[in-house]
Amino acid sequence: MNIPTIPIKAGSGPDPERPTEQVAFHRTELSIILSLYGRMVAAGEWRDYGISCLREVAVFSVFRRTAEMPLYRIEKRPKLRAKQGMYAVVGTGGQVLKRGADLKSVLRVLEKKLIRIVE
Repeated sequence: MNIPTIPIKAGSGPDPERPTEQVAFHRTELSIILSLYGRMVAAGEWRDYGISCLREVAVFSVFRRTAEMPLYRIEKRPKLRAKQGMYAVVGTGGQVLKRGADLKSVLRVLEKKLIRIVE
């Protein structure tokens, strides 16, 4: 399965003839993330999200309120695929809560918080 990349207009990168590419979440990755997001919204914990697709990282940010700093950032860094794993959950203070190669296992750190909320 090919993961699509989104090109930026030509001339915006260091080489004006070659467009710069962005890292983006694939549809299956977004499905997993939005499933968790929906459960957390239903629990009343999360209210808003934002997606950033940059040159080296794609970020799904979760907010309690729109005007605040994100509670969590779910990051995808393909360059770290062979080293630490390309997915990470980052907390408010910038601490990495979990990192790995499998998105579902990385998001389990947030699932545990959902279980505590429901109990």
